[in-house]
Amino acid sequence: MFIDTHIHLDAAEFDADREQVMAVARAAGVDRFIVPAVDVASFDRVAALSATHVDVHHAYGIHPMYVMQARDTDLDVLDGRLAQGDAIAVGEIGLDFFVPGLDLALQERFFVAQLRLAREHGLPVILHVRRAVDQILKHLRRIEVCGGIAHAFNGSRQQAATFSALGFKLGFGGAMSFDGSSRIRRLAAELPLESIVLETDAPDIPPAWALRQRNEPANLARFANILAELRGVQVEEVARATSHNAAAVFPRLGAER
Repeated sequence: MFIDTHIHLDAAEFDADREQVMAVARAAGVDRFIVPAVDVASFDRVAALSATHVDVHHAYGIHPMYVMQARDTDLDVLDGRLAQGDAIAVGEIGLDFFVPGLDLALQERFFVAQLRLAREHGLPVILHVRRAVDQILKHLRRIEVCGGIAHAFNGSRQQAATFSALGFKLGFGGAMSFDGSSRIRRLAAELPLESIVLETDAPDIPPAWALRQRNEPANLARFANILAELRGVQVEEVARATSHNAAAVFPRLGAER
């Protein structure tokens, strides 16, 4: 019924009860989980989850907050993994201009290199865009890829339209649960439904009802209800549309496993 298009199931926060967490999410209606890697060290973990759970799909990428520890040879490792054909996307990649102390030039170098790998392998990308939407779009205009998702989108209507024109969907999740998040809630209510996908980013970005707690994939069902309420539609319509959108942007999602 629902697809969690961005969840870090391999995170250590789930080590004690991962199977139970997934079972609770399935019972709540989540039938697919997309798990992006964040660095080379996580490649084996996300691949193992995908190999042992038919409803889990993975992506390989180097997150902008991890490039400080990365080496240039990690891009070669990424290239080799993508050549295996088991990933549905390149991600999580992008830029983060919010966290202080990150090397912005290094982030951009790794981002550009990974966009080129995505183009070479014909894969969509899962983008981290925090405080960097314009810079992200600048690179996407220069290096054409086959779409993807702008994770945790919080840009403008114009930026949303630009992403859509480039073949991207926009990820919405726990931030919608906060009454004070007026910009995100307005975007969720007014953007075309065909441009929206659901995500949790669990264990991160906990919703209003679980502040300072671990976010969990079962919360996706409540996010869907919030989106439906904001748009004045039935949750079944949100489920159908967001699942269709995810499958459209990730062609390998529906492939035989």
